[in-house]
Amino acid sequence: MEFLGFTIDIATLTSNTLSLVLKVALAIVIFIVGRWLAKKAVAIAQKIMIRSHLDDTIASFLSRLLYGVLLVIVALAALSKVGVQTTSVVAILGGAAVAIGLSLKDQLSNFAAGIMIVVFRPFVRGDYVQISSYTGTVTEITLVNTHLTTINNHDVIIPNGDITTSAVINYTALPNRRVDITVGIGYDADIKTAKDVMLNLARNNPLAFTDPEPVVRVTNLGDNSVDLTLNVWTTNADWWTMQCDLLEQFKHALDDEKIEIPFPQRSVHVKGLDQMINQMNQSQKLPMTKD
Repeated sequence: MEFLGFTIDIATLTSNTLSLVLKVALAIVIFIVGRWLAKKAVAIAQKIMIRSHLDDTIASFLSRLLYGVLLVIVALAALSKVGVQTTSVVAILGGAAVAIGLSLKDQLSNFAAGIMIVVFRPFVRGDYVQISSYTGTVTEITLVNTHLTTINNHDVIIPNGDITTSAVINYTALPNRRVDITVGIGYDADIKTAKDVMLNLARNNPLAFTDPEPVVRVTNLGDNSVDLTLNVWTTNADWWTMQCDLLEQFKHALDDEKIEIPFPQRSVHVKGLDQMINQMNQSQKLPMTKD
């Protein structure tokens, strides 16, 4: 068959058209089935993350990321059935990923650190922690940064990359916590009486544990005072309350026992002071003369 001067083979055209239609149909089937399987896989992964008590925000982000990766794989598989050279597509995507990675180097570092925090769980929301020089309650953990709320209600935002490279103190990771209170008394005071006062107040405090029982020890002979340190255990929730209560009670009880909590003192030695005083005394004894 000829058309506009071109010879057309109907059989070959029909065969090629049918082959292309079949390839497109197969690609559509692959894409539809692959997308359905990707959604099922993401749903299963999301349930696993929720059961492992993963943060909701992070679980949602990882689910969307997994779905995007699976969808790209399904799309490449579908395109390959149509005859598209997926090698070049993969190369382009790889180059774009490298370029994006270089431009977002710091953000990706924080992202990787966020994954480590989620996996190893050094702290969770609600924990009272110290990170570097910041202390507060963890209110939010994202894949890029972590939010702390300080006791004076300041919101501190710390990049996750800084957290994984610094020491973290988690004060509420364990259920119980020890209160350490140091009180300085004068050198003339009776140490035994002061220790008994501190021990009795600690033992009678309803928030204090009896096992291990409170102890008071002399921990330092300072320049101005003898330092007595009380060690008493309580729960994390009662730590701050009991510490403040005991400090106030110690002050009143030691005052009642006439035990001084001394101020810092310094002895100043002036060379030649005696000679200066003698000269002043002699000058005052000299008779007054009239010009």
